[in-house]
Amino acid sequence: MKTQKTNWHNQSLDALETGLQIDVQRGLTDIQAEQRLKQYGLNCLTPQRGKSPLRLLFEQVNQPLVYILLIAAATTGFLEEWVDSSVIFGVVLVNTIIGFIQESNALKAIDALSRVLTVTSTVLRNGQRSSISANELTVGDVVFLQSGDKVPADLRLLQIRELQIDESALTGESVPVEKKLAMLSADTLLADRFNMAYSSTLVTYGSGTGVVVEVGDHTEIGRINSLLSSTIELETPLTIKIAQFSKLLLWVIMGLAAVTFLIGVWRGQSLLDMFMASVALAVGAIPEGLPAALTITLAIGVSRMAKRNAIIRKLPAVETLGSTTVICSDKTGTLTQNQMTVQALYAGGEFFDINGSGYTPDGDIGLNGKTIDHQHFPALMECLKAGLLCNDARLIAEPESWRIEGDPTEAALLVAAHKAGLHQTAICTAHPRLDAIPFESQHQFMATLHHNLAIDSRHVYLKGSLESILARCDKAIDPQMQLMALDKALMHQQVERLAAQGLRVLAFARGDHDYDDVNHDQVKGGFIFLGFQAMIDPPRPEAITSIAACYRAGIQVKMITGDHPVTALAIAKQLGMRHVERVVTGAELQATHEAQYPLLVEQCAVYARIAPEQKLQLVQALQANGHIVAMTGDGVNDAPALRQANIGIAMGLGGTEVAKEAAAMVLTDDMFSTIAAAVEEGRGVFDNLIKFIVWTLPTNGGEGLVISAAIFANVALPITPVQILWINMSTAVLLGLMLAFEPKEPSLMSRKPRDPQQPILNGVLIFRICLVSTLMLIGAFGLFEWELARGESLASARTVAANVFVFCEMLYLFNCRSLEHSMFHVGVCSNLWVIIGALTMTLLQLLFTYWPPMQKLFGTAAFSSGEWLLILGVATSVYLIVGLEKLMRRRLFKK
Repeated sequence: MKTQKTNWHNQSLDALETGLQIDVQRGLTDIQAEQRLKQYGLNCLTPQRGKSPLRLLFEQVNQPLVYILLIAAATTGFLEEWVDSSVIFGVVLVNTIIGFIQESNALKAIDALSRVLTVTSTVLRNGQRSSISANELTVGDVVFLQSGDKVPADLRLLQIRELQIDESALTGESVPVEKKLAMLSADTLLADRFNMAYSSTLVTYGSGTGVVVEVGDHTEIGRINSLLSSTIELETPLTIKIAQFSKLLLWVIMGLAAVTFLIGVWRGQSLLDMFMASVALAVGAIPEGLPAALTITLAIGVSRMAKRNAIIRKLPAVETLGSTTVICSDKTGTLTQNQMTVQALYAGGEFFDINGSGYTPDGDIGLNGKTIDHQHFPALMECLKAGLLCNDARLIAEPESWRIEGDPTEAALLVAAHKAGLHQTAICTAHPRLDAIPFESQHQFMATLHHNLAIDSRHVYLKGSLESILARCDKAIDPQMQLMALDKALMHQQVERLAAQGLRVLAFARGDHDYDDVNHDQVKGGFIFLGFQAMIDPPRPEAITSIAACYRAGIQVKMITGDHPVTALAIAKQLGMRHVERVVTGAELQATHEAQYPLLVEQCAVYARIAPEQKLQLVQALQANGHIVAMTGDGVNDAPALRQANIGIAMGLGGTEVAKEAAAMVLTDDMFSTIAAAVEEGRGVFDNLIKFIVWTLPTNGGEGLVISAAIFANVALPITPVQILWINMSTAVLLGLMLAFEPKEPSLMSRKPRDPQQPILNGVLIFRICLVSTLMLIGAFGLFEWELARGESLASARTVAANVFVFCEMLYLFNCRSLEHSMFHVGVCSNLWVIIGALTMTLLQLLFTYWPPMQKLFGTAAFSSGEWLLILGVATSVYLIVGLEKLMRRRLFKK
């Protein structure tokens, strides 16, 4: 019996039968099956222990920004400002609920993996075939496979008949794998284990029998489940930096409030007065609108990206794309179309090129770069007809697309013939099939016998590997179907040239026949070589443009695939990828010491024959180098790396549910170009968030400085805590949040990715925040003292000071629409929301100043038009000084 992990592909069939103690002719008995089910458990994945709802909820609240909000809410509640307190508590509640829902959805990936195994299987029990639930399979069960079946467990194959299995979801292999029974070496990689069939893969052709060697968590998909559940879902750059920034801000605010309180008490002021002053300072310094702005700006980014076919499942993922420095992409179905396409054809001694891609039969056939009338090239038409007749696939037209039934390689031959006007129904009707020799791996060819009704003759068409077909041919044809000598050496040279480009080549031949059936003895020789067709799963045209855009934006692109190295390299070159001088295989990676991974991932861009755990290791190595990694994929094998990456991107059309659940973003069109668009949106989101922070902090800093200055000067507070709350909350909503609608700046995608180690605010922006805070302090405190010196009331002086803050913020807002340029550079009216917000805020400030109910609520008083001129003068000075500072920096930078 098996004990621990065994290399089943390295076992002979006799050793397998002995080791598992089974009779493959009779299968398990019911008693054996029951005993083994108890020993090995059900054939299903064990659900991983997840986070409890209470823990998930606590994690949403356990954040510094939320602490700041709760402090602000408690403070306003203490001041009996119940409306403001309720608003702040409402922001906390909404943020908590959104985060809770997103995190809960993210943890559904493991459940999706569990659902993969819920299929029915045909097994041999007690010497008889029976149908049972795949969950009841156990080690030693003999399972029957046929075309269309999903493999229910990991099987060592016992018998096969032309068995081909689509393993793309597990290994990334772009075409179905032809299975063999030969014993393999112990170190054979997963994608090359031809004598195995793995759970969750799909039988596309033929039939076979296998014995169950692994079930449930011990299958290859079970190992992926373990990898997926063990990966740590990383925080995004934004959440990390906001958390660091918030912690710093929290301690600074609490420290300033404490120092203010102690200094006032030391100078002999009352404890109550100093407490209220400290509360005012804390309320002034807390950016109450920041979390709301963060959520709303990200939500707007989500909406914009949805319009561009990218669905965000986790809100901070919007910004992460803007920080991305490396995109690791699966090849099959992501960079390529996952549709085999004939691109070249050799017939009659000439090479023809065939354009178009995928299973849509639109395209032309050319010779020497010029489109031809294919009817004038009989040899070309005969080669295409051979590919159509010697074929078991079907090409089906649907209302909006074309689909295939059968092997993708054979479907590609049908599409190529269709482009030359050879339609399957008409040709097959004119050449009905009489008999066939199915493809078998030991013979490497397929043969079909047809009756040509038009001339009442019979022909056998051959399709297969070049070696197999050439061995049966002694003549070739020229362009007009005249017989000529066959140069086998030349054919090999031509095929080698195509194979080096990653193209898969199938050769064709035809022979006359006098019988009603066909057998192997009758196809040993005497055939006419018709030519060959070369195909590949082509790159998506939009992916080429998108990769170029990523390079311009300073983003590296890595291809990580389970496909063949030659194919991967050919596709990488067609895509215009950089650093493709070397393809690293899974075997090479396995032999490489883990300490060398960080250097390797910087030097190489193409990785082929990569196992799922190796994808995970490559992503981790890039992250160890400080990269922000986006990982794209569509298969089950991609799920662990998708979750480990800073942002996982799944394909919505062709992707598995497992990949979608593990990802932070899903592409609804499966187009790589959407990623480039999403990167642009992500950069725009971060840009707007920085603009909001640079706009809001000077107000909080200025308010804190005004309170501190008043305490140190031992004078009345220029603004009260209630007025501070009004300023902070109203301006955040009506002014600051308007920056979330700011259009993307033209230079956005020509910038390099932000350094992940760079703080959220650089030295230039910190200087600007300090500059504007100081200007607000001078303007508000100066006019406050000016009003008192003129004999105006304290309420009137405070109203003037409050308006100074609001209108300084308003004009400074126009300066924040671009952190480097003036608002005229981005367009005065390009963001109408800013103008609407400014007009609405102006109206509210007039009510704040002159409307009796608000005067009573906020302790304000009316003043004359002369004060308004002073207030506007201060605000205009702030705008001009900041504009001058930006102009000087631009000129210095150019120098």
